Amino acid sequence: MTFDANRPVAVVTGASSGIGRSTARKLVEHGWQVIGVGRDPRRCAEAEAEISASPGGGAFRVLRGDFTLMAEVKRVADAIGGWTPRLDVLVNNAGGVRDRQIVTAEGTEATFAANHLAPFLLTRELLPLLRTGAASPPPGPARVIAVSSSAHRISKGLRWDDLQSLGRFQTAAAYGQAKLANILFTRELARRAAPDGIVAQAMHPGVVATNFASHGDPVMRAHMAAADTVSPDEPAETLVWLATEPEGGRDGGRYFHRKAEEAPSELARDDAAAARLWSESEKLLAELGF
Repeated sequence: MTFDANRPVAVVTGASSGIGRSTARKLVEHGWQVIGVGRDPRRCAEAEAEISASPGGGAFRVLRGDFTLMAEVKRVADAIGGWTPRLDVLVNNAGGVRDRQIVTAEGTEATFAANHLAPFLLTRELLPLLRTGAASPPPGPARVIAVSSSAHRISKGLRWDDLQSLGRFQTAAAYGQAKLANILFTRELARRAAPDGIVAQAMHPGVVATNFASHGDPVMRAHMAAADTVSPDEPAETLVWLATEPEGGRDGGRYFHRKAEEAPSELARDDAAAARLWSESEKLLAELGF
């Protein structure tokens, strides 16, 4: 795949299955050049074969990476920069929930690492490409879209003394904190990046029929099994709408569900917490050497 510098480019993480795969396919059908990121080799190969054959004139290529590890995130970001000089849309979709505390080889907690630190680092590393995309035709802002969750509402606020839940871990609480972090990161990114023509938005996908909770605890798996689920195509429609339509390109820092703006929790609208989270995230990454 050779990238055309005059055509829009999107990166979709978690593109080997579920919401990310559907989103990548729909963008390719819109004629976009799409770089997908996935973890599982078999699913990555299947997604590349399927999406590359989609109609619409777009193109698709997959990078593999384990986003619980920041070294992998940095490698993926570097590879993207080697493939394309511009980026118009970044969809931070990859994430997940774990049934227990898992400490990675880098010393981070896997739920927080995959759901917050990875998209934070990837976005930071890709900001130069996003700035180029914002300044390139077709006219319009570059966009960063976070897949958060209504689970952010269960959080009682970020635990500044234990952001990664390394001291005390409970599956739902750790996941809720990470999803709250997604929205707070989006708010601060929207504030910081607006002068560069970059708009950041967050969204809730709903309860989706995917393998998302396969690594969750019994309570999470039971919840997913009992819930009224939707196809991955439904949240993918909202993601593509945010990526391509005018509404997603104005007034950054908002939260959407089913193509409609919603108010997130009061804690998710705390701009002081959003600014502090950015600083704390930078400190954590600096300690890891990034």
